[in-house]
Amino acid sequence: MTNSLPIIRLKEGRERSIKKQHPWIFSGAIKEIIGNPDIGDTVQIVEFNNTPLAIAAFSPHSQIAARVWTFDSSQKIDKNFIKEKIEQALIFRKKINLSHTNAYRLIHAESDNLPGIIVDKFNTGYVVQILSAGAEKWKDTLFEILQNTDTPSWIYEKSTDEVRVLENLPLREGFVFGNTDLPITINENGIQYYVNFAEGQKTGFYNDQRENRNLLQKFTKDKTVLDCFSYTGGFTLNALAAGAKEIVSIDSSQEALKILEQNIALNNFSPDKVEILQEDVFKILRKFRDQAKSFDVIILDPPKFAPTNKHVTKAARAYKDINLLAFKLLNPGGTLFTFSCSGGVDAKLFQQIIAGAALDAKVDAAISHRMTQSACHPVSLNFLEGDYLKGLICHKK
Repeated sequence: MTNSLPIIRLKEGRERSIKKQHPWIFSGAIKEIIGNPDIGDTVQIVEFNNTPLAIAAFSPHSQIAARVWTFDSSQKIDKNFIKEKIEQALIFRKKINLSHTNAYRLIHAESDNLPGIIVDKFNTGYVVQILSAGAEKWKDTLFEILQNTDTPSWIYEKSTDEVRVLENLPLREGFVFGNTDLPITINENGIQYYVNFAEGQKTGFYNDQRENRNLLQKFTKDKTVLDCFSYTGGFTLNALAAGAKEIVSIDSSQEALKILEQNIALNNFSPDKVEILQEDVFKILRKFRDQAKSFDVIILDPPKFAPTNKHVTKAARAYKDINLLAFKLLNPGGTLFTFSCSGGVDAKLFQQIIAGAALDAKVDAAISHRMTQSACHPVSLNFLEGDYLKGLICHKK
């Protein structure tokens, strides 16, 4: 046991998840706190009988009261620890062969043993999100190490996620090292994209959909395609690259659709093949249904409807609604790419929702592929929350 650290003693019976190496300690599991740890401080986690369990970062304002740095209670959390975990993350990315892109996730928080730290590499720089109290405590050290990791030409912090409010942390954004003109360009599977991480959602681009965007190409040659929640056009561009006949791309963000237009021009694709609509997807799908429109391929990649379990019921209704409408708009033999990135909706529930949507739409459909996040977003075996992206390819019979 590291005697110099404040101690969090758990209630009897509440140590099971920690012994299975789940990295979160919820406030309701805590029996007592010994010492006076400040927000983000390193603490020792022990059983009710004082048996050491882990070393964690303390977050008194969050329901997740501590996030585990390491399950080795003799280990010291310092600059060398942070550096070692970043180096391990970089080694893993080299193993999975990312030669087909210059944009990928370098650090994936808990799954890279760096809770609350997200780092996405875009071309020659990094976009960083600091999302927990412990990560906040070590942010200056993190930025110093990252400057010497793979020699980035710039580092941009985008710590603006609402989870920081739950951790009682201020929102913060801006360059912490170097600078670059925006938007930047990235390459993915032979397609170029503009990325404006200062204006875009999350870190500016969804690297987690890389393999799924590429997979779409197998289904869209000479097809009519409806891309819902298109954002800056990841799926739209892959459909164009595959030779889709025509595409309708819908998003509520004018800024995202402007970049989509620029991405079409950047890749020398024909703009005549794409109809871009700034609309509410729920409303436009109903309008298309009433107009008896139909498509060969439909993509549903909505934002997070259920960030936590308390939102699941409402989210399930929303997922069922859009998928029911999509099934009705699909031509016979058509293909639906449907996704959920909601942590509160697991894969089993998501399939049940889609099955219910097909039933209510009175269509017979079958799943040919199950999709998940790209390999640069690894999932620790004992941290199921890291397995957040669920996708199904459904074929209407």
